[in-house]
Amino acid sequence: MLNEIKKDAQARMAKSIESLKHNLVKVRTGRANTGLVDSIKVNYYGSDMPLSQVASVSVGDARSIIITPWEKQMVGAVEKAILASDLGLTPNTAGTTIRLNIPALTEERRRDLTKVVHGEGEDAKVAVRNIRRDANHQVKELLKDKQITEDESARTEAEIQKITDAAIKDVDDVIKGKEQELMSV
Repeated sequence: MLNEIKKDAQARMAKSIESLKHNLVKVRTGRANTGLVDSIKVNYYGSDMPLSQVASVSVGDARSIIITPWEKQMVGAVEKAILASDLGLTPNTAGTTIRLNIPALTEERRRDLTKVVHGEGEDAKVAVRNIRRDANHQVKELLKDKQITEDESARTEAEIQKITDAAIKDVDDVIKGKEQELMSV
């Protein structure tokens, strides 16, 4: 039972870290990355579809993303969706190919994005600590119901703390990596 609590906490913490990594992909670094356009929804015959389901998305070079809609009449809808997104990029269209040029980031913008990255990291750390609190609460409930001894409770809480420390270190490593990516020119 205690092993299940520890495994559950570890799995949930790993999901929090994956979520952080997923969220940080959307933070623009000045380098082209197809992850930047993952969250864009395109109006496709009355329903909103992810961009990747109505067009092929690829990286042209270090500073451009190339989007080719599968249907010619979707070019306008894809352009409209890009302009409506919060990316702040203007699409350049040539025939059925849409090119997004990624401008270089200014020093001030890099610092702003670093603050965003740190905020995302803090959110992930809070999520990890909440998972620790829930796991410790479950252990205390087992102790209160006399299903485990006080020694088992203390040992399990110490192990949960070790798992938490490892997860917090992983979050810090992810943030540091993204920060270096942002600050490199």
